[in-house]
Amino acid sequence: MAKTTELEKQADTAGAKQIREELNALVGEQVMQTLGEPANLLQVQVRVLWEHFYRVNIFVGAHSACATIAHSYFIQTDRDGMVVESTPRLVKQYKAVEATVE
Repeated sequence: MAKTTELEKQADTAGAKQIREELNALVGEQVMQTLGEPANLLQVQVRVLWEHFYRVNIFVGAHSACATIAHSYFIQTDRDGMVVESTPRLVKQYKAVEATVE
């Protein structure tokens, strides 16, 4: 049995981290696409709880010192990262912000 080198372990860890970051971004995008964008949006925080389960918090406020959590969801995804269930249920609450070209 071949030994795994430290460099191979780091590459595996970096690959797993990239996949995790991509899945987090996908989950956050789906939540925001359904929810819409609240005024004074500061951050969409996506945390992995365990495989296919996430906590998504939507932070709002004029600046980070006065941030509050406007929405918080417990999300379950399928193996491809698509949201299949949410508690509370995800519903449209804000209009989508249209991009402007200057």
